[in-house]
Amino acid sequence: MTIGTTRKDWSTKLDNALWAYRTAFKTPLGTTPFHLLYGKACHLPVELEHKASWTIKLTNFDIKPAAEKRLVQLNELDEIRHHTYENSKLYKERTKAYHDKKIISRHFEPNDLVLLYNSRLTLFLGNVRSHWSGSFTVKEVKPYGSITLIGSEGNEFIVNGKRIKHYWAKA
Repeated sequence: MTIGTTRKDWSTKLDNALWAYRTAFKTPLGTTPFHLLYGKACHLPVELEHKASWTIKLTNFDIKPAAEKRLVQLNELDEIRHHTYENSKLYKERTKAYHDKKIISRHFEPNDLVLLYNSRLTLFLGNVRSHWSGSFTVKEVKPYGSITLIGSEGNEFIVNGKRIKHYWAKA
């Protein structure tokens, strides 16, 4: 399913795209969104055509068993949603643990030597020149991540703590 060269026919493809999204298995949920919403597996409309009249006759045969069956289906749907909630919670916990494992803890103290990330450096493209400049000395660590630095000429300035890293060369 691709969009044409004019990109104006996207609205005609939207129904198919939504159907594909709703019927595809989602790892965080542990099921499909269709199954979560309706409590049953998704079938293509072609599969349902020949079963429709037979199903209507069967369900309309007696009202009491049909009501009991519907109540059981609603209870099963609640169980499916609870199971999906648990799967989603476990998936989020695992994803957060994986992400947090990759975060490098940076603690700065006064008189630490640091390098400053220069995001506006555009003199040379590619890997020719480093984006890190310095070395600077930490004067003060302020709350909420701001840090006061002292340059080699003695000038002071405040930067975001996420833009600096330790400079271990002179340690």
